[in-house]
Amino acid sequence: MTTKQDKHKKAIQEVIISLMEKVLNRVLYEDPFKVDIHRAKKPMYAALVPDEIFKGSHFERRFSTPFGKVWETLAAVAAKIGRGHAESDYMITGKVKEERLRRITETLNRLEHGKHKNKRIRPNWDAEIRYILEGGGKDIPVSVIADIYTIDKNSHERLAIEIKAPLPNSDQTKVSKEKILKLYSMEPMQVDDAIFALPYNPFGERADYNWSFPGRWFNMQKDNVVLIGDEFWDKIGGTGTYQLFIDAVNEIGVQFRERIYREYLGISPPEGYDEIRL
Repeated sequence: MTTKQDKHKKAIQEVIISLMEKVLNRVLYEDPFKVDIHRAKKPMYAALVPDEIFKGSHFERRFSTPFGKVWETLAAVAAKIGRGHAESDYMITGKVKEERLRRITETLNRLEHGKHKNKRIRPNWDAEIRYILEGGGKDIPVSVIADIYTIDKNSHERLAIEIKAPLPNSDQTKVSKEKILKLYSMEPMQVDDAIFALPYNPFGERADYNWSFPGRWFNMQKDNVVLIGDEFWDKIGGTGTYQLFIDAVNEIGVQFRERIYREYLGISPPEGYDEIRL
């Protein structure tokens, strides 16, 4: 009998396999690394650095860009199985009072440019949303496109998610914060919760997250609208989803590493290549 965990693992692997096949097809056939062109364009680099280094960079660029969108797809898959319903790029429309909109802009401007005693103003979600919700005025129609919108079939909780790669830039994070502030400012609210999510934490523990760009907009260690790694995956997919995600990636990782060594780099895999795990 197929369990929900089996469905989760299979769905996660299907998304990643599809991405990897497209990347391999591109770097092997559609847009391969051509040594003669590289040497002609960058003769100094070619004279000093082995071609294989730049061949690796060629692959990395064609892998990293599409993977940014894959996080959203993976999260939608996990949420659909775990909660019952999920959609990507979902438009949420509601009404926000005029003064609240002004205060959202003011809050974002203070975080971007403001200083207190010659120090940059630090984000504080609770204080910010409290100040914004005190605003009144006429109702203004507002639409927000959430990366993911999901409904729990049991609790009926409506959740909007802004999901970004683990090291997002400042502009991406600012846009996400503005969306989340608007969602919380709608009256009546069109969602029960809205979060800023990162799929994993390259720094280990939540308290150690130390990428400066999102830290301008959120207190990444304390804001309750921020979820990172296991706390995010387990929220949308149920307890154990993050470990399931890791297991799913580990199961298919070996075959793709071997193919990249043999088919792209043209070398035999080094000893221990099959022992790498998340």
